[in-house]
Amino acid sequence: QVQLTESGGGLVQAGESLRLSCTASGRTLRTYGIGWFRQAPGEDREFVAAIGIGDFTYYKTSVEGRFTVSKDYAENTVYLQMNALKPEDTAVYYCAARFITATSWAYWGQGTQVRVSP
Repeated sequence: QVQLTESGGGLVQAGESLRLSCTASGRTLRTYGIGWFRQAPGEDREFVAAIGIGDFTYYKTSVEGRFTVSKDYAENTVYLQMNALKPEDTAVYYCAARFITATSWAYWGQGTQVRVSP
């Protein structure tokens, strides 16, 4: 069982930055991949970025070059550094965990709100 807690959301202006944190308890991140997802009002939840075992990273095309996902094993935390934010990045951001051999994201955090004003 993995418990995930996100933090770091807030209200910023377009062009500014935020760093989201996803702290895991119950299991080490060395055996889990962590994904970031977001859901805007009236929209489906969508994939944003992920970091896998061995620290391979994957990004949604529209955030590549602006967002960076990283792991801090000592803190058992995954970060999503978001630069050059745009109003269309406004959403609730969730992190999720998937065990090394799993095919689905089994554990989810409660979400953190990100609002980007024009």
